[in-house]
Amino acid sequence: MPKMKTHSGAKKRFKLTAKGKVKARHGNTSHILEKKNAKRRRRLGNPTILTDHDAPRVKKLLGVGK
Repeated sequence: MPKMKTHSGAKKRFKLTAKGKVKARHGNTSHILEKKNAKRRRRLGNPTILTDHDAPRVKKLLGVGK
């Protein structure tokens, strides 16, 4: 059986923390920023931890555990 390949799009967009959580960037940060207030733009700039529902799908693409 061949080895599972890492999804190259996923490895550019997601990182795993030391405890195995999935870290990702927020969306809505590339354009139409004028109407978003400064507090919201600052918050969107920081990475987020994916929910327990989405994390297993991303981990599968990254080739990590379950």
